[in-house]
Amino acid sequence: MKLIFSALTMATLLGACQKAPEPVVTTDAWSPLAQRYVSLVLALGEHDKSYVDAYYGPAEWAEQAKTAAQSAEEIATAGSALQAEIRALSTTDAQLRLRQHYLITQLTALVSHAQTLATGERASFEQQAQQLYDTLPPQRDLASFDTVLAELDALVPGEGDLTERVVAYRAGFVIPQDKQQQVFERAIAECQSRTLSRIDLPQQERFTLEFVEDKPWSGYNWYQGAAYSLIQINIERPIDISRAVDLGCHEGYPGHHTYNALLEQKLKNELQWVEFSVYPLFSPQSLIAEGTANYGISMAFPGEQKMQFERDVLYPLAGLDAALAAEYEQFLKLMAQLSYAGNEIARLYLNGEIDAATAQSLRQRYLLQSEAEAKQGIRFVDTYGAYVINYNWGKDLVKNYIEQGGSEDERWQRFMSLLSTPKLPSSIAWE
Repeated sequence: MKLIFSALTMATLLGACQKAPEPVVTTDAWSPLAQRYVSLVLALGEHDKSYVDAYYGPAEWAEQAKTAAQSAEEIATAGSALQAEIRALSTTDAQLRLRQHYLITQLTALVSHAQTLATGERASFEQQAQQLYDTLPPQRDLASFDTVLAELDALVPGEGDLTERVVAYRAGFVIPQDKQQQVFERAIAECQSRTLSRIDLPQQERFTLEFVEDKPWSGYNWYQGAAYSLIQINIERPIDISRAVDLGCHEGYPGHHTYNALLEQKLKNELQWVEFSVYPLFSPQSLIAEGTANYGISMAFPGEQKMQFERDVLYPLAGLDAALAAEYEQFLKLMAQLSYAGNEIARLYLNGEIDAATAQSLRQRYLLQSEAEAKQGIRFVDTYGAYVINYNWGKDLVKNYIEQGGSEDERWQRFMSLLSTPKLPSSIAWE
Protein backbone atom coordinates (compact mmCIF):
# COMPACT_ATOMS: atom_id res chain seq x y z
CA MET A 1 0.00 0.00 0.00
CA LYS A 2 2.74 2.49 0.87
CA LEU A 3 4.44 1.93 -2.44
CA ILE A 4 1.30 2.66 -4.42
CA PHE A 5 0.30 5.69 -2.43
CA SER A 6 3.80 7.14 -2.59
CA ALA A 7 3.74 6.78 -6.37
CA LEU A 8 0.32 8.37 -6.60
CA THR A 9 1.36 11.19 -4.29
CA MET A 10 4.49 11.90 -6.32
CA ALA A 11 2.46 12.00 -9.54
CA THR A 12 0.08 14.47 -7.94
CA LEU A 13 2.89 16.73 -6.70
CA LEU A 14 4.64 16.75 -10.06
CA GLY A 15 1.36 17.55 -11.77
CA ALA A 16 0.76 20.45 -9.41
CA CYS A 17 4.25 21.87 -10.01
CA GLN A 18 3.77 21.71 -13.76
CA LYS A 19 0.21 23.08 -13.47
CA ALA A 20 -1.07 20.19 -15.58
CA PRO A 21 -4.28 18.28 -14.84
CA GLU A 22 -3.91 14.86 -13.21
CA PRO A 23 -4.54 12.13 -15.81
CA VAL A 24 -7.54 9.99 -14.96
CA VAL A 25 -7.38 6.42 -16.20
CA THR A 26 -10.57 4.92 -17.55
CA THR A 27 -11.42 1.24 -17.65
CA ASP A 28 -10.90 1.16 -21.43
CA ALA A 29 -7.36 2.50 -21.05
CA TRP A 30 -6.47 -0.49 -18.87
CA SER A 31 -7.42 -3.18 -21.38
CA PRO A 32 -4.18 -3.18 -23.44
CA LEU A 33 -2.11 -3.29 -20.25
CA ALA A 34 -4.20 -6.11 -18.84
CA GLN A 35 -3.92 -8.06 -22.08
CA ARG A 36 -0.13 -7.75 -21.95
CA TYR A 37 -0.21 -9.11 -18.41
CA VAL A 38 -2.24 -12.13 -19.56
CA SER A 39 0.17 -12.72 -22.45
CA LEU A 40 3.15 -12.69 -20.09
CA VAL A 41 1.49 -15.15 -17.71
CA LEU A 42 0.76 -17.49 -20.63
CA ALA A 43 4.30 -17.09 -21.93
CA LEU A 44 5.77 -18.01 -18.55
CA GLY A 45 3.46 -21.00 -18.46
CA GLU A 46 5.41 -22.34 -21.43
CA HIS A 47 8.44 -22.62 -19.12
CA ASP A 48 6.62 -24.05 -16.08
CA LYS A 49 3.62 -26.31 -16.64
CA SER A 50 2.39 -25.75 -13.07
CA TYR A 51 2.31 -21.97 -13.45
CA VAL A 52 -0.96 -21.38 -15.32
CA ASP A 53 -3.55 -22.90 -13.03
CA ALA A 54 -6.51 -21.81 -15.17
CA TYR A 55 -7.06 -19.97 -18.44
CA TYR A 56 -10.37 -19.28 -20.14
CA GLY A 57 -9.55 -16.34 -22.40
CA PRO A 58 -9.21 -16.22 -26.19
CA ALA A 59 -7.55 -19.34 -27.62
CA GLU A 60 -5.44 -17.22 -29.95
CA TRP A 61 -3.70 -15.56 -26.98
CA ALA A 62 -2.55 -18.96 -25.73
CA GLU A 63 -1.39 -19.89 -29.21
CA GLN A 64 0.52 -16.63 -29.55
CA ALA A 65 2.30 -17.36 -26.26
CA LYS A 66 3.47 -20.69 -27.68
CA THR A 67 4.67 -19.31 -31.00
CA ALA A 68 6.35 -16.24 -29.47
CA ALA A 69 8.74 -18.52 -27.55
CA GLN A 70 9.93 -15.77 -25.20
CA SER A 71 12.75 -16.75 -22.88
CA ALA A 72 12.19 -16.53 -19.13
CA GLU A 73 14.68 -13.66 -19.00
CA GLU A 74 12.75 -11.78 -21.71
CA ILE A 75 9.51 -12.34 -19.82
CA ALA A 76 11.05 -10.95 -16.62
CA THR A 77 12.25 -7.85 -18.47
CA ALA A 78 8.88 -7.32 -20.15
CA GLY A 79 7.09 -7.84 -16.84
CA SER A 80 9.18 -5.17 -15.13
CA ALA A 81 8.52 -2.73 -17.99
CA LEU A 82 4.77 -3.36 -17.85
CA GLN A 83 4.78 -2.95 -14.08
CA ALA A 84 6.49 0.44 -14.42
CA GLU A 85 3.87 1.60 -16.92
CA ILE A 86 1.03 0.57 -14.64
CA ARG A 87 2.67 2.10 -11.58
CA ALA A 88 3.08 5.44 -13.40
CA LEU A 89 -0.65 5.71 -14.08
CA SER A 90 -2.93 7.64 -11.79
CA THR A 91 -6.60 7.25 -11.06
CA THR A 92 -9.08 8.74 -8.61
CA ASP A 93 -11.36 5.71 -8.88
CA ALA A 94 -11.11 3.43 -5.82
CA GLN A 95 -11.97 0.33 -7.82
CA LEU A 96 -9.29 1.05 -10.41
CA ARG A 97 -6.76 1.73 -7.67
CA LEU A 98 -7.46 -1.74 -6.35
CA ARG A 99 -7.07 -3.08 -9.88
CA GLN A 100 -3.78 -1.21 -10.25
CA HIS A 101 -2.46 -2.67 -7.01
CA TYR A 102 -3.52 -6.14 -8.15
CA LEU A 103 -1.64 -5.91 -11.45
CA ILE A 104 1.49 -4.38 -9.90
CA THR A 105 1.66 -7.02 -7.16
CA GLN A 106 0.90 -9.94 -9.47
CA LEU A 107 3.64 -8.70 -11.81
CA THR A 108 6.14 -8.65 -8.93
CA ALA A 109 5.45 -12.36 -8.53
CA LEU A 110 5.66 -13.01 -12.27
CA VAL A 111 9.01 -11.27 -12.59
CA SER A 112 10.38 -13.10 -9.55
CA HIS A 113 9.30 -16.51 -10.84
CA ALA A 114 10.61 -15.74 -14.33
CA GLN A 115 13.98 -14.75 -12.89
CA THR A 116 14.10 -18.00 -10.90
CA LEU A 117 13.41 -20.00 -14.05
CA ALA A 118 15.95 -17.98 -16.02
CA THR A 119 18.77 -18.52 -13.53
CA GLY A 120 17.83 -21.99 -12.33
CA GLU A 121 18.49 -20.89 -8.75
CA ARG A 122 15.72 -21.61 -6.26
CA ALA A 123 14.74 -18.60 -4.19
CA SER A 124 14.79 -18.86 -0.41
CA PHE A 125 11.63 -19.55 1.56
CA GLU A 126 11.42 -15.90 2.64
CA GLN A 127 11.97 -14.58 -0.88
CA GLN A 128 9.24 -16.82 -2.26
CA ALA A 129 6.82 -15.77 0.49
CA GLN A 130 7.38 -12.05 -0.06
CA GLN A 131 7.80 -11.90 -3.82
CA LEU A 132 5.36 -14.60 -4.91
CA TYR A 133 2.69 -14.34 -2.23
CA ASP A 134 2.89 -10.74 -1.02
CA THR A 135 3.44 -11.66 2.62
CA LEU A 136 5.89 -12.93 5.21
CA PRO A 137 4.50 -15.58 7.57
CA PRO A 138 5.53 -15.76 11.21
CA GLN A 139 8.52 -17.92 12.09
CA ARG A 140 8.36 -20.42 14.94
CA ASP A 141 10.88 -22.74 16.50
CA LEU A 142 9.95 -26.40 16.07
CA ALA A 143 10.37 -26.91 19.81
CA SER A 144 7.36 -24.61 20.34
CA PHE A 145 5.12 -27.43 19.12
CA ASP A 146 6.21 -29.80 21.88
CA THR A 147 3.34 -28.70 24.14
CA VAL A 148 0.77 -29.73 21.53
CA LEU A 149 2.58 -33.01 21.00
CA ALA A 150 2.36 -33.64 24.75
CA GLU A 151 -1.41 -33.03 24.70
CA LEU A 152 -1.80 -35.44 21.81
CA ASP A 153 0.36 -37.97 23.61
CA ALA A 154 -2.08 -37.89 26.50
CA LEU A 155 -5.13 -38.07 24.22
CA VAL A 156 -4.24 -40.77 21.70
CA PRO A 157 -4.70 -44.32 23.03
CA GLY A 158 -1.89 -46.86 23.24
CA GLU A 159 1.75 -46.82 24.27
CA GLY A 160 5.04 -46.24 22.51
CA ASP A 161 5.91 -43.94 19.61
CA LEU A 162 3.38 -41.12 19.25
CA THR A 163 3.53 -41.00 15.44
CA GLU A 164 2.83 -44.71 15.17
CA ARG A 165 -0.08 -44.40 17.60
CA VAL A 166 -1.54 -41.44 15.70
CA VAL A 167 -1.30 -43.29 12.39
CA ALA A 168 -3.01 -46.32 13.95
CA TYR A 169 -5.69 -44.15 15.59
CA ARG A 170 -6.53 -42.33 12.36
CA ALA A 171 -6.86 -45.65 10.55
CA GLY A 172 -10.08 -46.19 12.48
CA PHE A 173 -11.62 -43.15 10.76
CA VAL A 174 -10.68 -43.97 7.18
CA ILE A 175 -13.44 -43.95 4.57
CA PRO A 176 -13.65 -47.46 3.04
CA GLN A 177 -12.71 -47.40 -0.62
CA ASP A 178 -16.11 -48.65 -1.77
CA LYS A 179 -17.78 -45.80 0.18
CA GLN A 180 -15.58 -42.92 -1.00
CA GLN A 181 -17.69 -41.76 -3.94
CA GLN A 182 -20.93 -41.82 -1.95
CA VAL A 183 -19.40 -39.99 1.02
CA PHE A 184 -17.72 -37.31 -1.09
CA GLU A 185 -20.78 -36.70 -3.23
CA ARG A 186 -22.93 -36.23 -0.12
CA ALA A 187 -20.35 -33.97 1.53
CA ILE A 188 -19.98 -31.76 -1.55
CA ALA A 189 -23.76 -31.56 -1.94
CA GLU A 190 -24.01 -30.24 1.62
CA CYS A 191 -21.19 -27.75 1.06
CA GLN A 192 -22.94 -26.59 -2.13
CA SER A 193 -26.33 -26.21 -0.47
CA ARG A 194 -24.99 -24.19 2.44
CA THR A 195 -22.95 -21.95 0.13
CA LEU A 196 -25.79 -21.28 -2.30
CA SER A 197 -27.98 -20.19 0.59
CA ARG A 198 -25.53 -17.29 1.03
CA ILE A 199 -23.92 -16.68 -2.37
CA ASP A 200 -25.49 -16.30 -5.81
CA LEU A 201 -23.46 -18.24 -8.36
CA PRO A 202 -23.99 -18.29 -12.14
CA GLN A 203 -27.01 -20.40 -13.03
CA GLN A 204 -24.94 -22.78 -15.16
CA GLU A 205 -22.31 -23.46 -12.48
CA ARG A 206 -21.35 -27.12 -12.24
CA PHE A 207 -18.47 -29.50 -11.57
CA THR A 208 -17.24 -33.01 -12.30
CA LEU A 209 -15.76 -35.16 -9.52
CA GLU A 210 -12.90 -37.54 -10.28
CA PHE A 211 -10.75 -39.83 -8.16
CA VAL A 212 -7.05 -40.01 -9.13
CA GLU A 213 -3.72 -41.32 -7.84
CA ASP A 214 -0.01 -40.50 -7.92
CA LYS A 215 -0.30 -36.77 -7.21
CA PRO A 216 1.63 -34.50 -4.80
CA TRP A 217 -1.65 -33.06 -3.46
CA SER A 218 -4.76 -34.47 -1.75
CA GLY A 219 -7.28 -32.56 -3.88
CA TYR A 220 -7.28 -30.13 -6.79
CA ASN A 221 -9.75 -27.88 -8.56
CA TRP A 222 -9.08 -27.45 -12.27
CA TYR A 223 -11.25 -24.49 -13.20
CA GLN A 224 -12.29 -24.64 -16.86
CA GLY A 225 -14.22 -21.38 -17.26
CA ALA A 226 -17.95 -20.79 -17.82
CA ALA A 227 -18.52 -21.63 -14.12
CA TYR A 228 -17.33 -25.24 -14.59
CA SER A 229 -14.71 -27.09 -12.53
CA LEU A 230 -13.06 -30.49 -12.61
CA ILE A 231 -12.50 -31.52 -8.99
CA GLN A 232 -9.99 -34.31 -8.43
CA ILE A 233 -9.47 -36.22 -5.18
CA ASN A 234 -6.23 -38.16 -4.70
CA ILE A 235 -7.04 -41.61 -3.29
CA GLU A 236 -3.58 -43.19 -3.40
CA ARG A 237 -3.46 -42.99 0.39
CA PRO A 238 -6.26 -43.60 2.91
CA ILE A 239 -8.65 -40.66 3.39
CA ASP A 240 -10.14 -40.08 6.81
CA ILE A 241 -13.73 -38.99 7.30
CA SER A 242 -12.87 -35.37 8.19
CA ARG A 243 -11.42 -34.77 4.73
CA ALA A 244 -14.73 -35.20 2.91
CA VAL A 245 -16.21 -31.90 4.09
CA ASP A 246 -12.79 -30.23 4.12
CA LEU A 247 -12.12 -31.03 0.48
CA GLY A 248 -15.75 -30.46 -0.53
CA CYS A 249 -15.60 -26.92 0.83
CA HIS A 250 -12.00 -26.23 -0.15
CA GLU A 251 -12.16 -27.40 -3.75
CA GLY A 252 -15.82 -26.60 -4.32
CA TYR A 253 -18.15 -24.55 -2.14
CA PRO A 254 -17.37 -21.89 -0.97
CA GLY A 255 -13.76 -22.57 -2.00
CA HIS A 256 -11.97 -22.67 -5.33
CA HIS A 257 -14.93 -23.37 -7.59
CA THR A 258 -16.93 -20.55 -6.02
CA TYR A 259 -13.97 -18.15 -6.03
CA ASN A 260 -13.11 -18.72 -9.69
CA ALA A 261 -16.72 -18.62 -10.85
CA LEU A 262 -17.31 -15.30 -9.10
CA LEU A 263 -14.09 -13.71 -10.40
CA GLU A 264 -15.02 -14.79 -13.91
CA GLN A 265 -18.58 -13.47 -13.60
CA LYS A 266 -17.95 -10.25 -11.67
CA LEU A 267 -14.62 -9.11 -13.07
CA LYS A 268 -13.97 -10.79 -16.41
CA ASN A 269 -17.52 -10.83 -17.78
CA GLU A 270 -19.26 -7.87 -16.16
CA LEU A 271 -16.32 -5.43 -15.94
CA GLN A 272 -14.40 -6.84 -18.91
CA TRP A 273 -11.18 -7.06 -16.88
CA VAL A 274 -9.30 -9.52 -19.06
CA GLU A 275 -6.57 -10.16 -16.47
CA PHE A 276 -9.11 -12.38 -14.72
CA SER A 277 -9.17 -14.80 -17.62
CA VAL A 278 -5.95 -16.32 -16.27
CA TYR A 279 -4.85 -17.54 -12.85
CA PRO A 280 -1.08 -17.82 -12.25
CA LEU A 281 -0.53 -20.31 -9.45
CA PHE A 282 2.65 -18.81 -7.98
CA SER A 283 1.15 -15.41 -7.22
CA PRO A 284 -0.46 -13.41 -4.38
CA GLN A 285 -3.85 -14.43 -5.73
CA SER A 286 -3.15 -17.94 -4.45
CA LEU A 287 -2.90 -16.82 -0.85
CA ILE A 288 -6.40 -15.36 -1.11
CA ALA A 289 -7.64 -18.43 -3.00
CA GLU A 290 -6.24 -20.95 -0.52
CA GLY A 291 -6.99 -18.82 2.52
CA THR A 292 -10.65 -18.37 1.60
CA ALA A 293 -10.94 -22.03 0.61
CA ASN A 294 -9.70 -23.16 4.03
CA TYR A 295 -11.54 -20.54 6.05
CA GLY A 296 -14.63 -21.23 3.95
CA ILE A 297 -15.06 -24.52 5.79
CA SER A 298 -15.97 -22.71 9.00
CA MET A 299 -18.10 -20.22 7.05
CA ALA A 300 -20.23 -23.05 5.68
CA PHE A 301 -20.10 -25.10 8.90
CA PRO A 302 -19.79 -22.68 11.84
CA GLY A 303 -19.19 -23.88 15.39
CA GLU A 304 -19.79 -27.59 15.84
CA GLN A 305 -21.89 -27.98 12.69
CA LYS A 306 -19.18 -29.78 10.71
CA MET A 307 -18.74 -32.42 13.41
CA GLN A 308 -22.51 -32.77 13.77
CA PHE A 309 -23.02 -33.26 10.04
CA GLU A 310 -20.21 -35.80 9.91
CA ARG A 311 -21.58 -37.64 12.95
CA ASP A 312 -25.20 -37.71 11.76
CA VAL A 313 -24.68 -38.20 8.01
CA LEU A 314 -21.17 -39.08 6.86
CA TYR A 315 -20.14 -41.54 9.59
CA PRO A 316 -23.18 -43.75 8.92
CA LEU A 317 -22.59 -43.53 5.14
CA ALA A 318 -19.00 -44.65 5.64
CA GLY A 319 -19.94 -47.36 8.13
CA LEU A 320 -17.93 -45.71 10.92
CA ASP A 321 -18.83 -45.43 14.61
CA ALA A 322 -20.60 -42.07 14.95
CA ALA A 323 -20.23 -42.21 18.75
CA LEU A 324 -16.53 -41.36 18.26
CA ALA A 325 -17.13 -38.21 16.21
CA ALA A 326 -16.77 -35.69 19.06
CA GLU A 327 -13.61 -37.38 20.37
CA TYR A 328 -12.08 -37.38 16.90
CA GLU A 329 -12.95 -33.71 16.44
CA GLN A 330 -11.01 -32.86 19.61
CA PHE A 331 -8.05 -34.80 18.23
CA LEU A 332 -8.24 -32.94 14.89
CA LYS A 333 -8.28 -29.55 16.60
CA LEU A 334 -5.01 -30.40 18.31
CA MET A 335 -3.54 -31.73 15.07
CA ALA A 336 -4.44 -28.45 13.35
CA GLN A 337 -2.20 -26.61 15.82
CA LEU A 338 0.78 -28.47 14.34
CA SER A 339 0.23 -27.17 10.80
CA TYR A 340 2.75 -24.32 11.14
CA ALA A 341 5.43 -26.92 11.86
CA GLY A 342 5.05 -27.83 8.19
CA ASN A 343 5.97 -24.25 7.27
CA GLU A 344 9.08 -24.38 9.42
CA ILE A 345 10.21 -27.69 7.95
CA ALA A 346 9.66 -26.29 4.46
CA ARG A 347 11.63 -23.17 5.43
CA LEU A 348 14.61 -25.23 6.61
CA TYR A 349 14.44 -27.50 3.56
CA LEU A 350 14.07 -24.75 0.94
CA ASN A 351 16.85 -22.72 2.56
CA GLY A 352 19.20 -25.70 2.31
CA GLU A 353 19.57 -26.13 6.07
CA ILE A 354 18.30 -29.73 5.98
CA ASP A 355 18.09 -32.42 3.31
CA ALA A 356 15.02 -34.33 2.11
CA ALA A 357 15.60 -37.26 4.47
CA THR A 358 15.78 -34.95 7.49
CA ALA A 359 12.72 -33.02 6.32
CA GLN A 360 10.81 -36.31 6.03
CA SER A 361 11.88 -37.33 9.52
CA LEU A 362 10.81 -33.97 10.95
CA ARG A 363 7.40 -34.24 9.26
CA GLN A 364 6.92 -37.64 10.86
CA ARG A 365 7.91 -36.26 14.26
CA TYR A 366 6.16 -32.87 14.29
CA LEU A 367 3.24 -33.45 11.92
CA LEU A 368 2.74 -37.04 13.11
CA GLN A 369 2.61 -38.34 9.56
CA SER A 370 3.22 -41.83 8.27
CA GLU A 371 6.28 -42.39 6.10
CA ALA A 372 4.10 -42.27 2.97
CA GLU A 373 2.42 -39.02 4.06
CA ALA A 374 5.76 -37.42 4.90
CA LYS A 375 7.20 -38.39 1.53
CA GLN A 376 4.18 -36.89 -0.23
CA GLY A 377 4.65 -33.71 1.81
CA ILE A 378 8.25 -33.38 0.66
CA ARG A 379 7.13 -34.06 -2.91
CA PHE A 380 4.68 -31.18 -2.56
CA VAL A 381 7.39 -28.79 -1.37
CA ASP A 382 9.71 -29.94 -4.16
CA THR A 383 6.94 -29.15 -6.65
CA TYR A 384 5.42 -25.99 -5.19
CA GLY A 385 8.02 -24.53 -2.81
CA ALA A 386 6.77 -22.03 -0.23
CA TYR A 387 3.21 -22.39 -1.52
CA VAL A 388 2.50 -24.27 1.73
CA ILE A 389 2.10 -20.94 3.58
CA ASN A 390 -1.06 -20.17 1.63
CA TYR A 391 -3.05 -22.83 3.47
CA ASN A 392 -2.49 -21.94 7.13
CA TRP A 393 -1.09 -18.40 7.05
CA GLY A 394 -3.52 -17.55 4.25
CA LYS A 395 -6.39 -18.91 6.32
CA ASP A 396 -5.32 -16.84 9.33
CA LEU A 397 -5.05 -13.63 7.29
CA VAL A 398 -8.50 -14.24 5.83
CA LYS A 399 -9.87 -15.07 9.28
CA ASN A 400 -8.52 -11.83 10.74
CA TYR A 401 -10.09 -9.87 7.89
CA ILE A 402 -13.49 -11.58 8.16
CA GLU A 403 -13.74 -11.61 11.95
CA GLN A 404 -13.55 -7.87 12.51
CA GLY A 405 -16.83 -7.96 14.35
CA GLY A 406 -20.36 -7.47 13.20
CA SER A 407 -23.17 -9.86 12.39
CA GLU A 408 -23.00 -13.13 10.50
CA ASP A 409 -24.37 -11.30 7.44
CA GLU A 410 -21.54 -8.77 7.65
CA ARG A 411 -18.96 -11.56 7.89
CA TRP A 412 -20.41 -13.17 4.78
CA GLN A 413 -20.27 -9.80 3.01
CA ARG A 414 -16.56 -9.48 3.82
CA PHE A 415 -15.99 -13.05 2.73
CA MET A 416 -17.84 -12.36 -0.51
CA SER A 417 -15.65 -9.30 -1.11
CA LEU A 418 -12.56 -11.52 -1.06
CA LEU A 419 -14.16 -13.92 -3.52
CA SER A 420 -15.24 -11.34 -6.08
CA THR A 421 -12.78 -8.42 -6.03
CA PRO A 422 -9.05 -8.06 -6.83
CA LYS A 423 -8.04 -8.03 -3.16
CA LEU A 424 -4.59 -9.39 -2.32
CA PRO A 425 -2.79 -9.88 1.04
CA SER A 426 -1.40 -6.32 1.14
CA SER A 427 -4.61 -4.69 -0.06
CA ILE A 428 -6.85 -6.29 2.59
CA ALA A 429 -4.70 -4.41 5.12
CA TRP A 430 -6.08 -1.17 3.69
CA GLU A 431 -9.46 -1.71 5.34
